[in-house]
Amino acid sequence: MKQLSVEHLLGIKYLTKQDIDLIFETADHFKEVINRPIKKVPSLRDITIANLFFENSTRTKLSFELAEKRLSADIINFSASQSSVKKGETLIDTVNNILSMKVDIIVLRHPNEGAGVFLSNHINAKIINAGDGTHEHPTQALLDSYSIREKLGSVKGKKVVIIGDILHSRVALSNIFALQLQGAKVMVCGPSTLIPKYISSIGVQVETNLKKALQWCDVANILRVQNERMHTNYFPSTREYTQLFGIDKKLLDSLDKKIVIMHPGPINRGVEITSDVADSEQSIILHQVENGVAIRMAIIYLLAQKINR
Repeated sequence: MKQLSVEHLLGIKYLTKQDIDLIFETADHFKEVINRPIKKVPSLRDITIANLFFENSTRTKLSFELAEKRLSADIINFSASQSSVKKGETLIDTVNNILSMKVDIIVLRHPNEGAGVFLSNHINAKIINAGDGTHEHPTQALLDSYSIREKLGSVKGKKVVIIGDILHSRVALSNIFALQLQGAKVMVCGPSTLIPKYISSIGVQVETNLKKALQWCDVANILRVQNERMHTNYFPSTREYTQLFGIDKKLLDSLDKKIVIMHPGPINRGVEITSDVADSEQSIILHQVENGVAIRMAIIYLLAQKINR
């Protein structure tokens, strides 16, 4: 039986192309499961999973919970805002207390980059990184690539532009790693103040003209501006950002081809994307949400195979 080359899912940069292929093959199987009348399999009946969210999350948290329930795992949900973390408890102490309840897998979202790597060196459970600061968000990148594969047949050779706040986005970095690993060409587009200086050194093209970027690509993955991570002004106003980098139907219709529109959510409608684009037939945003459950089921299932009993 094929296995992942890694013991944890800490970031795309630790995966091989074979790992991604295996995750996608497994997700194909689970996608068929979640479209059955009975959407549950008993695969992980004896596995306990703790969802540790030290940052707010709606879609990722719900998607992981649903994936875990579809696999029949036992679940513990932990929210830092209602925990002893508020009283000064360290990450290691928090996790060790949870592990003493015999937890096998930890799904971790944390505001600090590298929190998952740190934990993986100190504890004996499998770690899935559900987002660490502005660093990586591997499951989002995998479901994005999986959605492109489903829509266009493969990721190899496709041109993908990531538009918006690249600087503060963990989704952007994970997507770049995943797309490049599968042979896609990647471009980023946004205000120059929101594009990291290192980006061209990792083989990514930079374009500050939105129309040119859209004319170049097969797929546009649109990110929101992460105001909650900004401690200074990176552009004059939201109105100006929308005028220069917002995507509306008129702009899409002005292109000489049909491109695929993606968005990891949450969407700020009327800022980076208008409703008539988000809800158009070119958009695969709701497919991304559905595929998120199948991809997370696949990752949890494959990591559970590596638990030493």
